Amino acid sequence: MKALVTGAAGFVGSHLSELLLDAGETVRGVDCYTPYYARERKEQNLERVLDDPRFESVTADLSDAPLEALLDGIDVVFHLAGQPGVRPSWGSEFGTYVRCNIDVTQRLLEACRTSSVAKLVYASSSSVYGDAETLPTREDALPKPVSPYGVTKLAGEHLCELYRSVHGLPTVSLRLFSVYGPRQRPDMAFARLVRAAIRGETFTLFGDGNQTRDFTYVGDAVRGLESASRSQWCGVANIGGGARTSMNEVIGIVESLAGPIHIERLPAQDGDARHTAADTSVARAAFGYAPSTSLVDGLAAMVAWERAHVGVAA
Repeated sequence: MKALVTGAAGFVGSHLSELLLDAGETVRGVDCYTPYYARERKEQNLERVLDDPRFESVTADLSDAPLEALLDGIDVVFHLAGQPGVRPSWGSEFGTYVRCNIDVTQRLLEACRTSSVAKLVYASSSSVYGDAETLPTREDALPKPVSPYGVTKLAGEHLCELYRSVHGLPTVSLRLFSVYGPRQRPDMAFARLVRAAIRGETFTLFGDGNQTRDFTYVGDAVRGLESASRSQWCGVANIGGGARTSMNEVIGIVESLAGPIHIERLPAQDGDARHTAADTSVARAAFGYAPSTSLVDGLAAMVAWERAHVGVAA
């Protein structure tokens, strides 16, 4: 298999590229290195794959890049590129989210439908659910995003389903639930929490800490993406970690692994869902998805990675 990974220098994209290369595949990784966080950090994400002769690194903006060349010889597209972040998606920044998460997705789908691509796997988000009425949440629940970011990810899903039903392009949209692990994006809660524990910084907690998430280890998430690409199944599926945990409990686990943390508590922010939990029965039946990494083990891996990189700027 020859795969195109968009957003390859990001947190999930770099882990997926490693997994595919370890499985003997060839990867063309594209990234435009948006300034959402430091380019040096993204380049660090790719350190393990850049010297692999089966990895081709392409710097390009998918909003205007010649997609036919990027798709030449590609069997499967993993579309992970996009503008991340729930809280920054309000206000004047929304246009960036529309361009990166909706316009680019439509442009890529349009190019794929006239190419030799056999499947497109789209990385969606649990943010499409918002404050779900039932937990764990099934895919047939009515999506009610509570952030502009969630709206754009849901629009990307609808585009994938549209190109599948009208043009016959095989697509899968995977709703990833709170992915964490080594190299997590530096603005995300777990990365900030572990960094605070190791480097003696203050951790800012938004909300009372009783909010819960279905935290998914990145190794499990990328195995779900890879398994979906190899199956004949198409549609929308949840990818979760299997256990809903509060932020207060997470803080306790990290303190047990790395020592006490100074916490600054602030009010909850607009766009933050109160609780999330994934019903993963569709993914399990369709392509054998089963998370295998416990939250304690996953956090221990993050602590070990942070300790190994304590001299590196965040």
